Amino acid sequence: MAYMASETKRPMLLSLFRGLLRRCPSCGIGKSFKGYVKVADSCSHCGEPLGHIRADDIPPYFTILIVGHMIVPSILYLEQTSPPEFWVHMAVWPTLTLLLTLLLLPRVKGVIVNLLWVLRIRGDET
Repeated sequence: MAYMASETKRPMLLSLFRGLLRRCPSCGIGKSFKGYVKVADSCSHCGEPLGHIRADDIPPYFTILIVGHMIVPSILYLEQTSPPEFWVHMAVWPTLTLLLTLLLLPRVKGVIVNLLWVLRIRGDET
């Protein structure tokens, strides 16, 4: 990855925020995904090429990390303060974990893809 002085600087925080919204890191208007977590070949609005950016295993890793840090302390706190029946644990926690994971995964992937775009990292070891 060689940074050339003639290339324009890409705004980091703005691009990361756009990633949370699953928007194009360049214009913020077009969608950067063509499915749930499939990166579009290019932005539907400005045409910025995005298909070459590969996030691979980073988004699921961070999603597991975030969800785990939300669920495990919640389970421990509930168990220490007012222990519910076992069936309540089995009904609530797996459902909540699944919902949080499905909610956060595309947003985390959007942030990672936009971060890779800002840093001009393609994801193919070049």
